[in-house]
Amino acid sequence: MNIKSLLLGSAAALVAVSGARAADAIVVAEPEPAEYVRICDVYGAGFYYIPGTETCLKVGGYLRYDIGVGAFGQQDVVDKEEFAEWDAGLRPDYGTHDTYSKLMRAQINLDARSETEYGTLRAYMAINFNHSTARFAINDDEGYTYTTNNWNIDHAIIQLGGLTIAYTYSLFETLTDSAGTVVNDDIVAYSPGNTHLIAYTFDAGNGFSATLGVEEGSTFVNPNTVLGVVGGGSLPADGALDSYVPHVVAGASFTQGWGKISGVVAYDSVWEEVSGKVRVDVNVNDALTLWVMGGYTSADWKKGEDSYYAPWGGDWAVWGGGQYRFNEKVALDVQLSYDDSETFGAVVGARYDIVPGFVIRPEVAYIDNDGDDDWGGYIRFQRSF
Repeated sequence: MNIKSLLLGSAAALVAVSGARAADAIVVAEPEPAEYVRICDVYGAGFYYIPGTETCLKVGGYLRYDIGVGAFGQQDVVDKEEFAEWDAGLRPDYGTHDTYSKLMRAQINLDARSETEYGTLRAYMAINFNHSTARFAINDDEGYTYTTNNWNIDHAIIQLGGLTIAYTYSLFETLTDSAGTVVNDDIVAYSPGNTHLIAYTFDAGNGFSATLGVEEGSTFVNPNTVLGVVGGGSLPADGALDSYVPHVVAGASFTQGWGKISGVVAYDSVWEEVSGKVRVDVNVNDALTLWVMGGYTSADWKKGEDSYYAPWGGDWAVWGGGQYRFNEKVALDVQLSYDDSETFGAVVGARYDIVPGFVIRPEVAYIDNDGDDDWGGYIRFQRSF
């Protein structure tokens, strides 16, 4: 065998081996295209499509820090030395002090929406996580301050078109847009609080809407009374149902460029009493808005009657106020309120939007409960997102 034959044979062998390896080569699959988050602008800013669905989701919330003094603070806190004597089993003459009340709240809310043949399908939830100061009463006049942590469901709402199934604020509050724009708007209480409810809203599309709903009710606790504020209206007995007959609430509103008029009527099936409110809002100009609201109940408080839908004191109550916006950053809020039990409240506050999403809201209030008067100061810092 000569050198030429050896070289030709080696070359043929190499080609054969290379062909065999080429036949066994691994084919790498092309990567599937990535699905990036898509913006959903159908329902406003902040919504995006949940990947793989046609449901739009918005994640939001806020951090809030409140400080109260005077009528909004912790009152009649036992002197530390005398409390030590009380804790030791002695019965001293109490000396008391006042101090701050504070609340730190973190709220997370989720808003999911999609379109169906029956209209918009929506699920909304808002969860509060609170750290606050509270007062423990030793007797009718004195107590001591302690801190507490808790969480609660503020809102849990399912909506499909005009149908609402929820745990949220009572329709007796929302159908007349709560009260004013101040923080402490419930010195004279206007809302029975949160409740389970089922309601249907008809929207005529021309500014007119009407709502009919049934509610479960709950035990009403006025937050002003909890914080030790003078006044705060009455504290009705348990407003939760005691049979299969629900509370019934109906209301309507008409909105135009000049403002809005709204009204609500509620039947308390436990007390078998009817309560109602009427409200008028007026847009005076681009800077000034004014409003007034009145409430009345058939329950005669002088006879010991009560109603879940009359959280104010007595048979009637009236509220009013307004807001003047100096510019995009600064506004002034005012509210006055008075009820049949001679509770009067006056609140003046300001709001300053330092930067978008961060606001400071100082307030001062005067409260008179049938001649027993007090002053209070309040400031709120809130970062919303």
